[in-house]
Amino acid sequence: VLERSALPFEQRLSPTTRKYLEFYEESIKDPEKFWDNEARKLEWFRMWNKVLEWDPPFARWFVGGLLNASYLCLDRHVKNWRRSKVAIYWEDEFGNAKTWSYSQLYSEVNRFASVLQRLRVEKGARVAVYLPLIPELPITMLASARLGAIHTVVFSGFSAYALADRVDDTQAKVLVTADGSFRRGNLIPLKKTVDVALEKCPSIESVVVVKRANIEVPMKEGRDFWYHELLQSGRDFVEPLPVEANDPLYILYTSGTTGKPKGIVHNTGGYMVFNHSAYKWAFDIRDESVYWCTADIGWVTGHSSIVYAPLAHAATMVLYEGA
Repeated sequence: VLERSALPFEQRLSPTTRKYLEFYEESIKDPEKFWDNEARKLEWFRMWNKVLEWDPPFARWFVGGLLNASYLCLDRHVKNWRRSKVAIYWEDEFGNAKTWSYSQLYSEVNRFASVLQRLRVEKGARVAVYLPLIPELPITMLASARLGAIHTVVFSGFSAYALADRVDDTQAKVLVTADGSFRRGNLIPLKKTVDVALEKCPSIESVVVVKRANIEVPMKEGRDFWYHELLQSGRDFVEPLPVEANDPLYILYTSGTTGKPKGIVHNTGGYMVFNHSAYKWAFDIRDESVYWCTADIGWVTGHSSIVYAPLAHAATMVLYEGA
């Protein structure tokens, strides 16, 4: 110990720590070169012509680059052996469980993307999502991203007032929900909450309802549709739309504890690059690993560490519905 303490600081560090400090130094010395290298670890439809446009406080990353978040999370994995790899282990409080492979997830996302197209969802349109932690939640997010649409996920524990406030602010045209969900053994009547909220949301044209709790709910003719019925006529493939790196991927609202909730816009390119890199650094992602992020997808942690970052790495995730 005494001999080691007499060495210069750099030599006392472990090889891993030295490697980290060199890596960190690169990011500080030339951040544009650093993030250019990180971005090249993803697949782009078109490379960028400028890494960063920085006009404080505004930043635009990977200007001119084209990509698609749904493609990054699904299409490139089903081209190889990972198509049969487990993408999601889902379980609820009652012990019911279901497994989704990457090929199954890919198929359902494409079919639901074609459903959204029939409901007139196109690039830039807003899709509101009010679902519990069931696979249909990430499916809806990825289907929206496939079309270049912008999703806004609202935590399924929020009230009708909170839901209405967020849906009306985004002027969403489609809302995806469920008949109900379960938490702490109790039935949560989500569709009932939606019906109350939509009295103040004239922008909503269609409501898609997942049959989760298998309970009877009122369905407004011409507006409300069952998810499973729409999927029956869904197409097997929808071309992922290349979007510019600075096009919005989603809007997520602050909780409202410090005033009126504010919609935070997350663009596609910078968000996908950073989360892909940070997930690797933090969790040392490997093909044989299984990950469980206990956040709700209604929060930004859930967006990043349940959906976009792990799926971009072809990780296997646990999705748990309940408390």
